[in-house]
Amino acid sequence: MDAFDFDTLAVRAGTERTNFNEHSEALFLTSSFCFKSAAEAAERFAKSEEGFVYSRFTNPTVSMFQDRLAALEGAEACMATASGMSAIMSVVMSTLSAGDHLVSSQSIFGSTLQMFSAIFSRFGIRTTFVDPSDLDAWRAAIEPDTKMFFLETPSNPLTDVADIAAIGSIAKQAGALFVVDNCFCSPALQLPIKLGADVVVHSATKYLDGQGRVLGGAVVGTREYIMGKIFPFVRSAGPTLSAFNAWVLLKGMETLKLRMEKQSANALEIARWLEAHPGIARVYYPGLPSHPQHALAMRQQSSGGAIVAFDVKGDTPEQQRANAWRVIDHTKICSITGNLGDTRTTITHPASTTHGRITPEARAAAGITEGLIRLAVGLENAADIRADLARGLDI
Repeated sequence: MDAFDFDTLAVRAGTERTNFNEHSEALFLTSSFCFKSAAEAAERFAKSEEGFVYSRFTNPTVSMFQDRLAALEGAEACMATASGMSAIMSVVMSTLSAGDHLVSSQSIFGSTLQMFSAIFSRFGIRTTFVDPSDLDAWRAAIEPDTKMFFLETPSNPLTDVADIAAIGSIAKQAGALFVVDNCFCSPALQLPIKLGADVVVHSATKYLDGQGRVLGGAVVGTREYIMGKIFPFVRSAGPTLSAFNAWVLLKGMETLKLRMEKQSANALEIARWLEAHPGIARVYYPGLPSHPQHALAMRQQSSGGAIVAFDVKGDTPEQQRANAWRVIDHTKICSITGNLGDTRTTITHPASTTHGRITPEARAAAGITEGLIRLAVGLENAADIRADLARGLDI
């Protein structure tokens, strides 16, 4: 499949037909698989990566999803997981040990920040958080026991964009595994492995599905890393993607590029409108020339993406929150939910939802104000979305 374009791979890669010669991918709802003999069972259990044994770690439908995503990311292999957070957990727990050091961008999803700072620390894994755009900060954070760099670009929710190639070079010099969360862009807009990442993680729940139906996650990298590190961990620990969810995700990926292109175009139109609105203090969108990493984003992404964040004006934090909630509460089209990547536009207040569990100091360090709103732009008419936001902004 290497000779085919992204559009063809999104529809065809990974598909395996049974002897019934079905056209759509088959859905294998089975917990286990039978063997012709005890000898074959013993052989399969010993070499489980070569065949199907038990759906906690081998399933044909999940395998098709893994092969398709690996093809889209330009990688050798993929291991699916139950969610994006379980993908990150699998990478860290399978790669690091007590006493190891992790360097992470400070601009990451709230649950990732919580996992690094409050959970992995209990197991002796230390994390240093740095400004993702400050290359000297990445260098300065390196310690003798640094084993991993973790980057989310664009970041959630402020769409900070970091230089994947430059950070990858620093990680290589340090002998650290470089992991990039590609959730916001998906392989339709950005290919981190081609830019220097060793491993890519996904919340497949977001744009890979694209319609808010199921949970899923994935780790993508070399075959040696996936089969040597991630596969044994998932086999034993069980953060498993279900066959049904894999089947739904396969169908979602068929329209990935079409959705991302349209949603990105809508997002750019709405970001431009928000930037000119008198009630808005600041707009965060990589596709705008005003974004501090606009030039970099246009080099390593094919568009600005579908996420627009913006600060509503207010004289005090309390007033900022009240104004932000007013905008959210006056929407009729936008869905008030913490999820993103849907064909339907979603809107949320990060400081009280997705980043509500982290400390006020951590939120301040990440630039998440009480007036911040995250808008994940969908496929509705852009003018209708603008009018929906104006209901609360124009009061």
